[in-house]
Amino acid sequence: MSDKYQMILRSVFCLLIAALMSGVPAYAHHDAHTGHEAMPEKGRPLGVSVAFDARGRLWLARVVGQHLFVSVSDDLGKHFSEPVRVNAAPVTIPAERENRPKIAIGADGSVHVSYTQSLPGQHLGYIRYSHSTDGGNTFSAPVTVNRDTEIIGHQFDTLLLDGEDRPVLAWIDQRERTVAAQRGEKYVGTAIYYAVASGNGVGFTSDRKLADHSCECCRIALARDNDGVPVAFWRHVFDGNVRDFALARLDGKNILRRASDDGWVIEACPHHGGAFAIDTQGRYHLAWFSNAPDAQGLFYRFSADRGASFSPPRAFGDNEAQAGHPVVLAVGGAVYLAWREFDGKRTNVMAMRSADGGTSWSASHRVADTADAADYPLLVARGEQPFLVWNTASSGLRLVDLSTELAP
Repeated sequence: MSDKYQMILRSVFCLLIAALMSGVPAYAHHDAHTGHEAMPEKGRPLGVSVAFDARGRLWLARVVGQHLFVSVSDDLGKHFSEPVRVNAAPVTIPAERENRPKIAIGADGSVHVSYTQSLPGQHLGYIRYSHSTDGGNTFSAPVTVNRDTEIIGHQFDTLLLDGEDRPVLAWIDQRERTVAAQRGEKYVGTAIYYAVASGNGVGFTSDRKLADHSCECCRIALARDNDGVPVAFWRHVFDGNVRDFALARLDGKNILRRASDDGWVIEACPHHGGAFAIDTQGRYHLAWFSNAPDAQGLFYRFSADRGASFSPPRAFGDNEAQAGHPVVLAVGGAVYLAWREFDGKRTNVMAMRSADGGTSWSASHRVADTADAADYPLLVARGEQPFLVWNTASSGLRLVDLSTELAP
């Protein structure tokens, strides 16, 4: 079987896996929480990104048509400013599930965004970046970050500001796979590349390969270590096509450490990336999904020594309710986990809290639900205040204060 035919079959299988794991008709809502909602507009993609600035304002990046728009809210998402368009020329921008635009706010109030620009064909794209230095009133012309400009897959971008407030972008890249195919060689999965801006969004270094053989369609998680160095967490393809997780500090050494040992062998990407956070003590917090024979469902573990060793995996969530797509946040001396479950009629967002660095956890608690389509749950901090952010087709963007919902 030719490499091209194998790639087509793998892509079809990836799409089937994504559909099965999306939980359609998914996501739902219950009104027992005290959240704030912004009403949706019909037809918009549900995949959004959010970030709080130092003043406590909520910034929103979302796609409308073929443009990325940025707006800001002074009242926790009840009302937003007039959206500002980032890209002047219309392009196709993924904004669903694992692949969505990203937004980050600098200490100086600068606004940074990234997105994948889809190209004609299947799973093809460029990584694009833009920023604003005038409070989000105008944005720079988007630039392509990947130095390789072949019409291949550069996608699933992730954006973070490092300890010097420099934008760092990581993404999944097909260039190694393409070269291997041209040589008649087999290359499992794709690669992960990253680039660092030389200043506050001004000029990126030549992109660098972080790792060969990453999973093809699982989002990458980035978190900033206590020394300001970004750390990446991703689903890797280990020997024998085992698709467990790995992490690496982007410190130039880029030492890969295995972060999970489930032994999940699958001949396609499951479209189920992991979640990653680092607390003020430098403890790494990891959450992920597995469907290995002896490790099925959601798992959490932590590392107190930058991935040299880990706590035992802790299962959480209800496997009978298709628990999946976890997110993790470390803020205010606590750690928060949120994920989605589907009970057959409604999709619930569940959450729990740890006050001791992930050693013990509260009981899980339903914090939101809906009977309609919705985005994956997000966790974001406003200072030391944790919020669940969830975008639903029926109710729009809603915020739930987890310090209230999960109070001891």
